[in-house]
Amino acid sequence: MFHNCAKRGTPQGGPIDIEPPRFVRANPENFSTNFNSDEIRILFNEYIKLNEAQRQIIISPPMDPRPEITPMGTASKSVRIRINDTLQPNTTYTINFGRSIVDNNEGNPLDFFQYVFSTGSYIDSLSISGVVTDAYLAQPDPFISVMLYEVDSTYSDSVVYKETPRYITNTLDSTFFQLNNLKEGTYQMVAIRDDNNNYQFDPKNEKIAFLKEFITVPTDSLFELNLFKEIPAFSTTRPAQIAKQHLVFGYTGKLDRDSVQINMISPTPEGFISRITKDPAKDTLHYWYKPLIESDSLRFIAEAPQVKDTLFVRRREMDNDSLTFSFDPSGTLAFNRNLVILPTIPLENINDSLINVFRSDSIPVEFTTRHEAFENRLVLEFEKEESSSYKFMALPGAFTDFFGTQNDTIEQSFRTPSYSDFGSAIVNLQDVEQYPVILQLTNEQGEVQSSKYIESGTNFTFQYLKAGTYLLRAIYDTNKNGIWDTGNYLEKEQPEEIIYFPDLLDIRANWDQTYVFPL
Repeated sequence: MFHNCAKRGTPQGGPIDIEPPRFVRANPENFSTNFNSDEIRILFNEYIKLNEAQRQIIISPPMDPRPEITPMGTASKSVRIRINDTLQPNTTYTINFGRSIVDNNEGNPLDFFQYVFSTGSYIDSLSISGVVTDAYLAQPDPFISVMLYEVDSTYSDSVVYKETPRYITNTLDSTFFQLNNLKEGTYQMVAIRDDNNNYQFDPKNEKIAFLKEFITVPTDSLFELNLFKEIPAFSTTRPAQIAKQHLVFGYTGKLDRDSVQINMISPTPEGFISRITKDPAKDTLHYWYKPLIESDSLRFIAEAPQVKDTLFVRRREMDNDSLTFSFDPSGTLAFNRNLVILPTIPLENINDSLINVFRSDSIPVEFTTRHEAFENRLVLEFEKEESSSYKFMALPGAFTDFFGTQNDTIEQSFRTPSYSDFGSAIVNLQDVEQYPVILQLTNEQGEVQSSKYIESGTNFTFQYLKAGTYLLRAIYDTNKNGIWDTGNYLEKEQPEEIIYFPDLLDIRANWDQTYVFPL
């Protein structure tokens, strides 16, 4: 009578655990004084794991060698810290776990748990805080180390390159920082994107921020540190031969075309000539020479301010370069772009009378040319009409390269889009503190899409913008050189100020939009 009474189903679990682990006790106790132990054990109410411990756990002052912290990959109800360093006397230490302590099942983090102890008779209790920004990017990198160096009789600016700081903290995945358990004193504050995690500044690879003046603790000030990447001094690498009379020199640092020289010091024949051009895509200089030197190796001196390198390359039997041309752009030609011709060999002579630009294959178009020899390119500028086809034509002999070779007939076709394919941004600047200002539109990766150099005025229009989102920024060009200049730690130079418009610009096709930009 009672068959088929049971209902099938899946057993339901309890509610999802959303509670983080809880600290129970520690041995020695948290906030201990006169600390002299070489091991710390911290107990929690449930099984925990340490997540991203190398990045998240910050010890201030740093210990060298670093302590052993377990468990790293397995679950346990306690954390064991084995101290391998000789601790400084009368010093307060803080071990900040960030968000590394998570429960074993759900991964709920115990946020910013700290274990604090002092080797002296009291715990230092002063603190300072602030924010980290990026001098060039709208948002700074995460995990920035903020450091304090004690200013005493042994202090020098070079401590950031070779010494560990007195105190350290980390922004983790935010822009805010706070340094706790500080003692009264005078300090140099810096921030470093510490890529190699050694608490020291590597200017070749890492960003730095610094305050120009020392700080005194205690203080109620909120500090702002502005990260920048230094440009190292110019230096070259050993050259490589890539054609019969063509070598390349890789370089690092700031390239000043007026002060950098590469001279061959091997014996050279009468009438020897060389040319240097810059690669458009890489940090590379191209070196061309004639006539051919029949030698097993070639020696050079590369010179720049405060730099003098002697370099050599073994010469190989190789073919000559051949003269060819490419175009930028190669298809659609935007209204606000010039046509750029890129030869494979530097040009020695350009005959404009043998160059033509036609619209619709037959209507001649007036144009001007600009030869940028160091960049090894020829820029053609001419008025463009929408939805039109254009043809570039260079007759034989229009171009003569460094080795005396002339071009064959060159033809390249282009087409312009419709005005309605683009939008415009009208920018109204307010509260401009000084001129000149460099006004730029970039994509979300920071690559410049359009730029204006402004010496007066407040209203400006960016035309012919592709539909999409843009960042808008203004640069105060303090030294009036037309580019943004980064800072230098040893010379105590801060980077030029960049101000970002707070919102993304949403550009729509066939639409003009106005933005009020207070500086």
